[in-house]
Order: sequence, then structure tokens, then C-alpha cells
Amino acid sequence: MQSALDRLFRHHAKLIHKKRLGILGHPASMDKNFRSILQALRAEGPYEVKALFGPEHGFGGEAQDMESVSESTFQGIQVYSLYGSTLESLQPKTQHLIDIDVLLCDLQDVGARYYTFIYTLAFCMKAAAQSGTQVVVLDRPNPINGHQVEGNLVADPFRSFVGYYPIANRHGMTIGELAHLFNKEFSLNCDLIVVPMKGWHRRRYFDELDLPWVLPSPNMPTLETAVVYPGMCLIEGTELSEGRGTTRPFELFGAPYIDPDKLCSRLKDFNLPGVYFRPTYFKPKFQKYAGEVCGGAQIHVTRRRSFKSLLTGVAVLKAVQDLYAEKFSYRNRAYEFVEDIPAIDLLAGNDRMRKQISAGDSLKKIEESWEEDRMSFLELQNRYRLYT
Repeated sequence: MQSALDRLFRHHAKLIHKKRLGILGHPASMDKNFRSILQALRAEGPYEVKALFGPEHGFGGEAQDMESVSESTFQGIQVYSLYGSTLESLQPKTQHLIDIDVLLCDLQDVGARYYTFIYTLAFCMKAAAQSGTQVVVLDRPNPINGHQVEGNLVADPFRSFVGYYPIANRHGMTIGELAHLFNKEFSLNCDLIVVPMKGWHRRRYFDELDLPWVLPSPNMPTLETAVVYPGMCLIEGTELSEGRGTTRPFELFGAPYIDPDKLCSRLKDFNLPGVYFRPTYFKPKFQKYAGEVCGGAQIHVTRRRSFKSLLTGVAVLKAVQDLYAEKFSYRNRAYEFVEDIPAIDLLAGNDRMRKQISAGDSLKKIEESWEEDRMSFLELQNRYRLYT
């Protein structure tokens, strides 16, 4: 197994030879020998790196979610933040790209449409089309496999930085495949080249590859986190804790008013495939309920190939609402630069999921309501697959 960064210098060096480079990257932009992309360029070069661009969490990965990142310098190179305090800050300015021949993009995605790096890439592609800058995407695996797809598409009124294009919640694509899809289907008109991986197959998980896991964001510490994320990220749209401030974000969830045994008993009633809910208590050190003891559960995936992350996330919301309707609430504060649409609707891509849960619809009915969108997306996805 070789990532595109591992193949770049031997097989595709002509793409960056004697070019003025910009790098869109983060801590996971690393080869199998633990060299960062900047270290690799300096070791294999000389290559001229004019600027660095950092997505949400920063080029160094130090910022928490939705935390504004300022411009800075890194090892003498200007770092432009693509996650500031305004919506406009999410896209690079034309003047930041005008003196760059090639924007080299190396981002590790985690396979869920809420993970903002894929839209940072799309916004960079759009800006690069305006500045005449070529974009070279170094492809990386979808860590939770490229075979399973779950969920509905984003409806136009609910487009945001956690769902800018109509793709499935669990999309089953690599970031290189998504780059091609975005460029063609949404007319970004970018001069795009995707450097492919070698040895990755769609059914493979990250721990089946000869690559190091480097956390791509502060609350994505392990592959296990990524496996549950397409469903458990929905908890961000509520006032439940999604486990941020603990060592197991998105695997732990709860609130001070929850009885762990009662909750897990209700979740067991749903007979969800490939998962076990362990009753537990936890105390977040920051974010929701910081310093308070929360009752809840830890999610243990027992059979990941049958596990349905999105359906499991919906089941968690249903269970808490069923048991604690008078205390359970959705987030009503601004979320990812949007103030007038509930966060749960932005994550769901519509308001239907929230209404279905409130109406007491069965999990089967909710899942069936996604199927037309899911099949439509699979047809689109098939046109952009680079790997079997």
C-alpha cells in the first residue's frame, strides 16, 4: 500500500519540478516513514514552497472544533488560515494563490460528509480556477472503507460547511475521487490532477494498510473514532455531550441527567447490527458539561462490516428523546457560521430527520426514507471511482 505522497517523488515528480508550490495540509499529511509533506519536499528537493494553507484546526492541527485560526508562519513560511472567524475566511484569497503554480493538497478525510476538509479542498479548487493555479491532490484512503454508503443527500436550503454538496452522510469515496466529482458535477472548472494511491481496495479499512494513523483533527484520535463518526457526529447538533473533552470523543456520549443502564437497555431494544452499548459515566474536561459527571454509554463496534454508523447515531437520538423528552434538546446556537438553521438540520442535510425522530417514526422507516437518495448517490459515485 502506498499513499500518493509515498509515490509522488518517484512517479510524479514532474508535476512539481521547478514549480512554485503552495501546500494545503495538516498533521496527517505524512508519508509511511513519518515524514511530513514539508519534510519530504525538503529531503527530496529542492522544491520552492511559497505558502502553506491550513484547514479547520490549523496547519499544525492545534485548534479545537469551530475555533478560529489566525495567519502565522511555520519554519519561515507564511501560513494562511482557511478557517477564520467569518464565512469568507473559508476560501483562499486570489492574491494568496496568484504567485503559486501548483497547490499541492494532501488531506486525510474520514469518510463522512460533515468532515470539513473536503469542502476546504473544493473552495481551494474554486479559487485556483480563478487564479490560474493548478491543483494536485495527493490521494489518501477512505479509512472506514469505500464500499459502504449510508444516508440521504443535502437539500439546497441546508447547504453549509458540514454539507456543502449533495453527497451521502457516509460517502464511501476517497478525497481524490471527491475532487473529481466536485470539479465536474459542480463546475469548479479547476485545472485538477489527482495522484492516485497504489494498493488500496474499496473494502479495506485503514488498519489493514501499511500506513501510520496520524490524527487528522484533535478529536479524531483513532480509526475506531472514524468508524462511529458518520452517525455519532449528529450529537453535535444536540445538547448531549459527544465525548469531546474525554479520551474517547464520539465513542462516549451522554449528559448529567441520563441513567446509563436505562439508556443502554433502550438502545438494546433497537437490535442494531454490529454494536454494543456499555453503560458508563464520564466527566468532560472541556466543551459541553465540562467538569460535570455525565451518564451515558460507550459505543463498542463488534462487527464493523455490518455496523451502520448513521442508523446508530439516529437510534441514540431517538433513545434519549424517548426516555428524557423533557430534558433532551437540540442545539439552538450558531453552528459553522449558520445562525438561522438548527445544527441538527445542517448535519442531517434536511429537517426531515429531526421531524421523524420527534414524531416517533421507527428506525426502519427513517432508514427507508434515505434509500432513494442513497441509490442516486451510488450511481453518481460509480462514475468517479478510481479504485475497485
